[in-house]
Amino acid sequence: MKKPTLFLSLIPIIVLVTVLAIGVQIFGEDVTSGPSQIALLLAAATTCLIGVYKLKIPWEKFEESMGENLSKTSSSIYILLMIGALTSTWMLSGVVPTMIYYGLKIIHPSVFMVVTFLLCAIVSLLVGSSWTTVGTIGIAMLSAGQIIGLPIGWLAGAIISGAYLGDKISPLSDTTNLSASIAGVPLYVHVKYMLITTIPALIICLIVYGIAGLMIPVSSNVVIDSQITALEGTFNISLWLLLIPCATIFMIIKKVSPFLTLFLSAFVGGIVAFWAQPQIIEQISTASTGVGSFFFTFLKMMSSEINIETGDALINNLASTNGMAGMVNTVWIILCVVALGGALNASGMIQLITEKMIRFMKNAASLVASTVVTCIFCNIVLADQYMSILLPGKMFAETYRKKGYAPELLSRTLEDAGTVSSVMVPWNTCAVVQAGVLGVATMTYFPYAIFCFITPVIAIVIAAMGYKIHRIPIVPEEKGTISAAIIKN
Repeated sequence: MKKPTLFLSLIPIIVLVTVLAIGVQIFGEDVTSGPSQIALLLAAATTCLIGVYKLKIPWEKFEESMGENLSKTSSSIYILLMIGALTSTWMLSGVVPTMIYYGLKIIHPSVFMVVTFLLCAIVSLLVGSSWTTVGTIGIAMLSAGQIIGLPIGWLAGAIISGAYLGDKISPLSDTTNLSASIAGVPLYVHVKYMLITTIPALIICLIVYGIAGLMIPVSSNVVIDSQITALEGTFNISLWLLLIPCATIFMIIKKVSPFLTLFLSAFVGGIVAFWAQPQIIEQISTASTGVGSFFFTFLKMMSSEINIETGDALINNLASTNGMAGMVNTVWIILCVVALGGALNASGMIQLITEKMIRFMKNAASLVASTVVTCIFCNIVLADQYMSILLPGKMFAETYRKKGYAPELLSRTLEDAGTVSSVMVPWNTCAVVQAGVLGVATMTYFPYAIFCFITPVIAIVIAAMGYKIHRIPIVPEEKGTISAAIIKN
């Protein structure tokens, strides 16, 4: 078995980028409906061919690597299907319409984007999950914002920014715990140190979304009133329905399994729909009465496409749901991502490319910049958020130590780049999920997800400034381990 050269390692990446570029040019926003999957599989096949015939790697190693990747991703696929069911039952039971209704009543259009950003950040911080945040409160705020007349790109960008801000610093977040553990940093030390880069990004987001809210024209009150009237005429609006999302947040805080939490929330939403929205049930059901009608309606709400007639074209569009079936295309692309990531891991190509980046590390700024670039590179090539944290974390831990930088600098940088950039790569699993749940293409929200692309820049700038860069004494290898004492610049 041979080691790959840099040239061979770049071939699958060139194939992926080339085919994706052609797909985007031809298909536009529909590129994830098939062309992206073909590009990913073509790059995976190229990797395997080079590995088997040029590097003499047994095919079984590729199969094993892909299988390991799939086992790590399978829980995300089930969660994704549950999000599809949850968004459908929450819409049809009146939970989301109630959120939209009171959002339109209470929140002034000029501050709607700022409130959306902050609300998503708070919910994500409490539940520790950007996926759950986007799939619940995110959908409600997107729908309400569209009624006001705000551009969908700006709305989705504010939702994504808030969700990933909260996810990034939440002690309940899987990426927060993963980054801390891979770098060997106590969790709350890691969270506190992240505030140095998170707070400036938060302030920038508030300024940008605040100015945008004041500058972007919105619909007149007459139009908004007509949408509110359509909601009132179609759904039974009640604050009692908000007990369902409150119960969901409670289960997440109590660390109930995400799959069970989403399943129970979707299940309860479906049951409540029969009591809270009988007029909606009548539109869905094909049978008049009986157990058969109940099961048909309930299963259809959870699984299939449903269109509701409200008398208003915009509300009709917002109230249409696809259930779990709406997530099938997203699952398809995730499976293709798993194949490519597994192939690149088995071939050793991704490891070689990232190792080449280490030689450019001279000081804190270049060290952090190299880590940021590597995390983003892993998100682009491996298309997996966890791998963009794990691989650079393992690779750079020794380099940080040898150069005398405290491990929390590494853990913070992994979050500043690996966590937040994942949702900006159209074929990354995070971006595929968020785009699928919101129904907004990645490249549509990309320019407006301010937090996600400003945070890596802030990480590099702060490192270049030397602000609060924690140091540890450099001790020669033969003299023992490095002291845990931290010297602050």
